[in-house]
Amino acid sequence: MPELAEIEHNPPLYNSGIGLYLHVPFCETKCPYCDFNTYSGIEDQIPGYVRAVENELRGWGNLLSHPPVRTIFLGGGTPSYLPADDIESILTTIRRSYEVDNFAEITMECNPGDVTPERAASWIGSGVNRISMGAQSFDDGLLKLLGRRHTAVEASNAFQTLRGAGFLNQSLDLMYGLPHQSLGQWTDSLDTALSIDPDHISLYGLQIEKGTPLAVDVATGRYPVPDDDLAADMYEEAQRRLAAKGFAQYEISNWAKAGMESRHNLIYWRNEPYLGVGPGAHSWLAGRRFANLKSPRRYVAIVADEYRPNGLDPVTAMRMPAGPVEQVDVTTPAIDVAETMMMGMRLNEGVTMSRFVKRFGTSLGDVFPNEISRLLGIGLIEVTGDAIRLSERGRLLGNEVFAEFIGDE
Repeated sequence: MPELAEIEHNPPLYNSGIGLYLHVPFCETKCPYCDFNTYSGIEDQIPGYVRAVENELRGWGNLLSHPPVRTIFLGGGTPSYLPADDIESILTTIRRSYEVDNFAEITMECNPGDVTPERAASWIGSGVNRISMGAQSFDDGLLKLLGRRHTAVEASNAFQTLRGAGFLNQSLDLMYGLPHQSLGQWTDSLDTALSIDPDHISLYGLQIEKGTPLAVDVATGRYPVPDDDLAADMYEEAQRRLAAKGFAQYEISNWAKAGMESRHNLIYWRNEPYLGVGPGAHSWLAGRRFANLKSPRRYVAIVADEYRPNGLDPVTAMRMPAGPVEQVDVTTPAIDVAETMMMGMRLNEGVTMSRFVKRFGTSLGDVFPNEISRLLGIGLIEVTGDAIRLSERGRLLGNEVFAEFIGDE
């Protein structure tokens, strides 16, 4: 059995194509369960943010010699809260600074309350071709509990407005395991979601994140501690209902019609290169993981000027104080193996043995013989052709599986 420190390390190169993530930190209101790097009440910073993020985009494009871009994802925060002209300007900057594939998937996260026919037409005219809409629930009481600024009817209407504008690839986000949420409420939301005919559905179990208002409400007894057993029942019921409607589960939390999987998120799960721009954005590029500083105001102040190639390593050139990169981690072979396994096992395709050998120069069975044997023995994984993947039971106990592949090194 090879030592992890001795394994070959051949991560994909960015000049073979990357995913591009753009973080928009603005929200009209911040939901009480959210611990993302997002802010409300700072709309005055939007013009400066747009100028800065375009500077950062141009800087990376120059430093990386204008690499091919396979997917673009505008996330947040609430990208749909930006003025439509700003979305168009940002996408224009991307096309001028990178070799964007003619068939690139360009996704924008969207709040139902931001959708109008005029905005939808502008987004599609700018080149956005996939919408990920945060419906979260189709129960008005639960939407109020979650601090959402739309109703169930408004979410349905927004979805249809987007479809009418010409969006042929639309995803819905729903949440389960919420305080006071019954199994009946959950299945009603699922059925309503399916009735409006999305192309992709993401289902997320509520996580009580430390420091959020919801965590305080649970700690003080205003809301009950989430029931893990009920959440598991909701998850399994969703699997049954989505399968019956022709949706294939391709990742622990994601289902899609044939050919409508999120290509951008597949880059993450397959541990392939991506670049994140904007305050707090994370990247995996050139054998390193790195992250930008979080503060929008400091980000705008630092990224006030455009960057030009200067012969330095690209990541080094973008480190503070000259650029927005605040944290850089060198990824060792041991870390890359663990991350490849943890993310790849989330996929229904699992971790393919041929891809693992290409990346690490050795087989899965040679690196993890005992772990694979144990997990097979307790029925949490299965071997299918060229891959190992989670079993049906393993999807409910994914963290136990992932922990097996995190070595001491």
